[in-house]
Amino acid sequence: MKTTLCRMASACMIMILALTIISGCGSSSIKGTYSDPSGAWVLDLKGGGQATLTFYGDSRPCTYTVSGDQVAVTCKGERDKLNFTVHQDGSLSGQGFMPVLRKSK
Repeated sequence: MKTTLCRMASACMIMILALTIISGCGSSSIKGTYSDPSGAWVLDLKGGGQATLTFYGDSRPCTYTVSGDQVAVTCKGERDKLNFTVHQDGSLSGQGFMPVLRKSK
């Protein structure tokens, strides 16, 4: 009985550790530099939720959060968030006139 309980506790700890590692990997894979083909839009997602958005050479410091396949970017001086969807190929699509951004770094 005691051995079975120890095995179950060990299995639970291994599953918790594996889930922690997997969930950490998912959010870090979004980090990188994304741009449109012309280079007019550049979104640099850094660690710690920090980002920089550059539009035709004008850069703004931003922050971002990730929830599932959604990335919400808030830039300094802006009230509204820019919402992006992460696609299976790793590209980001925004709303409205925003072009598709692909990871370059």
